[in-house]
Amino acid sequence: MGKLIFVVGSAGAGKTSVARALVARRTAAFLDMDTLLRPAAEAIMTMAGLDPSDRDSPLYKERCRDLGYRITMDAALENVQLGIDAIIIGPFTQETADPDWLDGELARIGAPRDAVRVIVVALPDTDRYYERIRDRGSELDVWKLNNWETFSRSLAEREIRWPLPPSAVLRYDNAGPLDTEAVDRLEQFVWA
Repeated sequence: MGKLIFVVGSAGAGKTSVARALVARRTAAFLDMDTLLRPAAEAIMTMAGLDPSDRDSPLYKERCRDLGYRITMDAALENVQLGIDAIIIGPFTQETADPDWLDGELARIGAPRDAVRVIVVALPDTDRYYERIRDRGSELDVWKLNNWETFSRSLAEREIRWPLPPSAVLRYDNAGPLDTEAVDRLEQFVWA
């Protein structure tokens, strides 16, 4: 059975960059929830007469959010069951707050908890999040920037409530360069 490697954190923290650096070192399935959900979310939002690039409004969350997590986890679990490590990228805000969520997912394929690693990618302050989100210039971030006061509340550090030992969860401050030394440390954490 493969490893289930969650790379979680808020928008702009650098989750995708961290995951790509790991995949460059070791072969693993690369499952970015934004990428996997995008075609379905655009279709759902368009059919509802809503902005197809919206990824943050309450209407988006009501219509698409859970579908994105289900699609991503189904793909990840299938890979892990086949013996392929799966790196999963997404905020996982509600999921990491639910102590029972992880065990429910693992039970679907009979995977043990020791197959799980969690990297929580974060930045030290909201100004850095704002700069990164603004500078990447994605149409998917327009709502975040236009509603910064509301959105920035979601950037608070969160606790991973899954019943994992401390050695399975790494908090990674991504403010500095994602250089060889940093990737070495991340790789050691996941695959040691």
